[in-house]
Amino acid sequence: MKVAAITGGGQGIGRAIAYRFAEAGYAISLCDLDIDAGDEAAAQIRARGGTALFRPADVALAVDVETWMTETERQLGCPDILINNAGIMKRVDFLALSAVDFDRVIAVNLRGTFLCSQAAAKRMAARGQGGAIVNISSTRAYMSEAGTEGYTASKGGIAALTHGMAISLAPHRIRVNAIAPGWIETRDWQYSKRAEEPQHSEADREQHPVGRVGKPEDIAEACLFLADDKTSGFMTGQPIVIDGGMTVKMIYVD
Repeated sequence: MKVAAITGGGQGIGRAIAYRFAEAGYAISLCDLDIDAGDEAAAQIRARGGTALFRPADVALAVDVETWMTETERQLGCPDILINNAGIMKRVDFLALSAVDFDRVIAVNLRGTFLCSQAAAKRMAARGQGGAIVNISSTRAYMSEAGTEGYTASKGGIAALTHGMAISLAPHRIRVNAIAPGWIETRDWQYSKRAEEPQHSEADREQHPVGRVGKPEDIAEACLFLADDKTSGFMTGQPIVIDGGMTVKMIYVD
């Protein structure tokens, strides 16, 4: 059974990715800072007949990452696919943004992607059968809203880290690609006690050329595509934007 390791897998996009890979027959290893959400996600996968392991971890801490990866390998085996999904955002006016807050976002989003990728890649390389890494970037790597500089910088860094790792890990037959989601509605994919039914206006839908807001399932399907050598074996170092066409639509103000 192949093994998928997913950071931030307790809720939101990460939970949808975990469920989809479990449906595809993967054993799932999740890490998340939210223990309740992570326990619930793993329990639901097992209730559906799947195999799932959850360990709390702060991906910004090397010791947490190594503990999670060691436990994953011990219980499930070497990861065949790593999905770096964990991420945080602090929306603060740039002139008031503290270095502490900026550094924390960079540490979780960018440093965490590096640490998890290195830990997984070492195990993949030692096994000698290749593997795949999918980094969850964002359309914020290419466009911005005010007050999101830490998040934007981290996601831009992930985009660059992706093609750097793709070259460095190529000799080990480890492919590395990135997905840049746009607006993905996750309120109904949270820990059950916090989940909400999303409501979207016609304007919300119309700003997307496809006519709707994105769903976590959209990202999960793309991750599954990038994990499989049969469907994406000739792809590495690539950013894939999944945003319903929002970033290519020109906007005019009357």
